[in-house]
Amino acid sequence: MTIYEYLKRTNEYSDDLQKVIERTSDKLMMESTSHQRPGMLLGKIQSGKTRAFIGVIGRSFDQGMDVAIIFTKASNALAKQTYERMSKEYAHLIERDQVRVFDIMRMPPNLRNYDLSKKLIFIVKKETKNMDRIQEAMFTTYPSLSERNVLFVDDEADLASVSYERDERKNVTDVRVISLKIDQLRKKCLVSAYLQVTATPYSLYLQPDERKIHDHKVFAPVRPAFTELVPTFKQYVGGETFFESEHADRYFQEIQEAELTTLKKQDLRRVKKETLLTSRNVAGLRQAFLLFLVGATIRRIQQKNKGEKPQKYAFIMHTERGKAAHVWQATIVQHIETQLHKLIDEEPRKWQKLVQTSFENVKETLIGDIPSLQTVIADVQKALQDEYVLTSVVNSEQDVSLLLDHTGQLRLSSPMNIFIGGQILDRGVTINQLIGFYYGRNPNRYQQDTVLQHSRLYGARDPEDVAVTRFYTSRNIYEMMKRVHEFDQALRVSIESGGDDQQVIFIQKDDENKIIPCSPNKLLLSDLNVIKPHKRFLPVGFQTGYKTHLKKSIDWLDQQLVQVQQPERLPIDIVEKLIDEIGHTIHMQPGFSWDPDEQKALLRHMSTGHVWVIVRKNRNIRRFDSEGNVEDAPDTPSGHNSELGTAKRLAQTEPAIILLRQNGEKQHGWMGTPFWWPIIVAPLNCQTAVFAKKTKESERP
Repeated sequence: MTIYEYLKRTNEYSDDLQKVIERTSDKLMMESTSHQRPGMLLGKIQSGKTRAFIGVIGRSFDQGMDVAIIFTKASNALAKQTYERMSKEYAHLIERDQVRVFDIMRMPPNLRNYDLSKKLIFIVKKETKNMDRIQEAMFTTYPSLSERNVLFVDDEADLASVSYERDERKNVTDVRVISLKIDQLRKKCLVSAYLQVTATPYSLYLQPDERKIHDHKVFAPVRPAFTELVPTFKQYVGGETFFESEHADRYFQEIQEAELTTLKKQDLRRVKKETLLTSRNVAGLRQAFLLFLVGATIRRIQQKNKGEKPQKYAFIMHTERGKAAHVWQATIVQHIETQLHKLIDEEPRKWQKLVQTSFENVKETLIGDIPSLQTVIADVQKALQDEYVLTSVVNSEQDVSLLLDHTGQLRLSSPMNIFIGGQILDRGVTINQLIGFYYGRNPNRYQQDTVLQHSRLYGARDPEDVAVTRFYTSRNIYEMMKRVHEFDQALRVSIESGGDDQQVIFIQKDDENKIIPCSPNKLLLSDLNVIKPHKRFLPVGFQTGYKTHLKKSIDWLDQQLVQVQQPERLPIDIVEKLIDEIGHTIHMQPGFSWDPDEQKALLRHMSTGHVWVIVRKNRNIRRFDSEGNVEDAPDTPSGHNSELGTAKRLAQTEPAIILLRQNGEKQHGWMGTPFWWPIIVAPLNCQTAVFAKKTKESERP
């Protein structure tokens, strides 16, 4: 039996995954790959990329490769996890003396030729000492290895795949040390193949060098030699769940920006342990703690009722990098637990009311049998009294290594585990039964790759666990992460539809509101917008001005639109004037943005000179929905003749704009004055593009 046949049988690869593994290994054998032109295995966050590249290594061994060098993220936890995973997957082959697996920093001192003749797998953390150690092993200690066929697998490839970084002091672009060492290692081998494995390939797509301009319009990203997409599995949960699904607004729990500031450093004036159960300064964290307890308790009740073993659950808090902040946050969480414990004895009615509020929240998305409120109250009370909750600060490699289980995953020691940390939790390390994520890292500061990797809720999730999962962050961060998700989707659609040669357009607005191509590596992720067929663009999260301030603008808009009884195709100049006037009437609230100039630029990009205009009047939509969320769907979505249905039917080669005249009554949360709400709908035939409202250069003074 071949190595691949063994792996395929023991791991029960799906048909789709087999095809990807086999195509990838075949292309590695047939096509020339290098650090600059790698093969790419592209999967989603926590979607089974490791499972896929293990299969690729096995089949490559069968096809003539002798050595596989796996580069992991510079994390002891991930290196250990990878080593344990490889040892487990190849256990039978190791016992039969066909394969050897080594962590490069823990190699036996004297390998014999007998050992070196086997198929070898080296785990190498992307860190200078590890890189030097593999160089020494390959070319000094065991020089015969450099003469064998070597497959390089760069896991979490975005961490080293960008070969360039800016040095402001020298005003030049230098080669990164790790990237250079990987390249030097590969070049010294007589025969080698290079495979990158990642969920976030944007550092490849947005590299500053080797850009190409076509017709002065399109920036084509630097492409791998080939790209294979890892298929997802039935229980995979990704951005679609938390940003697009019917329950997305329920999973998201808004945290105020002021609370994130409070959690940055110790402040005993704003946070007093005696008032933690009532203080507005930590209202979001208090809610998160209770929802985690209630959600985990409900799932454990459901499991016991089915005769199953109750699972252990996890909650992550990731807002700051500094250890002092983590200790402060852990102190607050522990004090909240203590205060709740006291409340049970001293004010049982208040305690029950708190649990009931969280129970009603979780019940909105619950799957399966719903336990009674009294049962939940009793079990949550038992969880606190019997100390089911364990809070751990995880902010160094040493802390993580102490918390890992034998497989390299974070150990869930108690029924309810709260992990508070920084970058060490951001990627790679697997956390099972994760149902709570309190996130406060501002995506303004990070690359697309980093922000997406912070999405720790992605991966293999039981649907019933997802039902009690909640994502806590500020509205601003949530909206930015939603844009990041859309950007990720757009690039994947481009790869899926066009293969390795498909281009991705990066565009921006110039000073004259014209759309021009922009350099991909200059994009500010907080200001990205994705253009795709039939996408809606509309202001959300705003309030109007006072009636006296709006009257002139509203009267003018009413006069212009009074004759539009049926959808009309109007010149874009007229529509731009309408958008400008509407811009004077609405005021965006913190965490939301809508720029009339940007909307006009988008229309110019999507239009051939005209825009379909659909007018509806006498609308009475509320500013907030029944759950207290800002209204984001003022247009009726269903039906061929609905506003959105009509707009999509008309927007084939040109965009459409829906203009809804709202009565704006005070009882609905408005200022008691009419206003117009615009919704732009992209044409069906528009090409997917990434629109940058601003770039790094435009931000500089």
